[in-house]
Parts: sequence; C-alpha cells; structure tokens
Amino acid sequence: MKKILLRFFGLIAILTLVFLWIILNPKPAFAQINTINYNNINLENRDFSHADLAGVTFVAAEMRGANFQGANLTNAILTKGVLLKANLEGANLSGALVDRVTMDSANLKNVIFTEATLTSSRFYDADITGADFTDALIDRYQVSLLCDRADGVNSVTGVSTRDSLGCK
Repeated sequence: MKKILLRFFGLIAILTLVFLWIILNPKPAFAQINTINYNNINLENRDFSHADLAGVTFVAAEMRGANFQGANLTNAILTKGVLLKANLEGANLSGALVDRVTMDSANLKNVIFTEATLTSSRFYDADITGADFTDALIDRYQVSLLCDRADGVNSVTGVSTRDSLGCK
C-alpha cells in the first residue's frame, strides 16, 4: 500500500512539473514569428527594393519617395499611408489591402495588384503603365481616372492595364 501511495504522489509531482514547464515556457505562435509591422513610422526615402515583405503591415506610415521596386508585398496591409513619388515598379501587391493610401506621382509600372483591395486610395499622376489590376477592388471614380491613362501590358502576367481595369 505504501509503495502504491509513493508511486501515486510521484506521478502527481511529475505531472505538476510538466504542467508548470508548459505554462512558464511559452513559445510564440508560428504565424507571428516573421511578422514585421511598420506602423506610424517615417519611412521616407527608405530602400525596400526587391525585399520580401509578404504580409507586412504598414499602417499610417510616411513612405514618400520610398523604393519598393521589385518587392514582394503579397497580402501586405497598407492603410492610411503616404506613397507620394514612391517607386513600386515591378512590385507584387497581389491580395494586398491598400486602403486610404495616397500614391500620387508614384511609379507603378508593371505593378501586380491582382485581387488587391484599393479602396479610398488615390493615384493622381501615377505612372500605371503595364500595371495589372485584375480582380482588384477599386473605387469607381478612381477606375475612370486610371482608364484615362491606362496603357501597356504587364511584363509578368501578360495582362493589359486597360483590360485589367475594365476600361471601355
């Protein structure tokens, strides 16, 4: 009987130690390991060319003149950002959330915006030659302005800018 009680209390002690080890030794969630956030930060003239920024968050970031040429921004979140005169030539923004972003006078040549959400964003005087907006959600007024200067064919997807915007 004494032997059974010792084993029982030994088992309880081991289970208690295992439980405490699990509770006191937390690991970060896998999905958060490589998450980078550039929120409310000045990134003016910063060079992100050819960087892998998939899923990165840029909220209310000042990115005037930033260089995102050839960058992978798939599923990135860019909200309330300023990309005046930024260079995004050849960047991939497939599935990105680009909400309330100012891209006036930006270089958007050959940018891939497939299935991106571009609501309440501005593109005044932006060079959209070869940009692919296939299945992107864009404000109707912006589409009409973009169609006025839509030209070229995307060098990666082979889709014409006019066709991807649904221009008549």
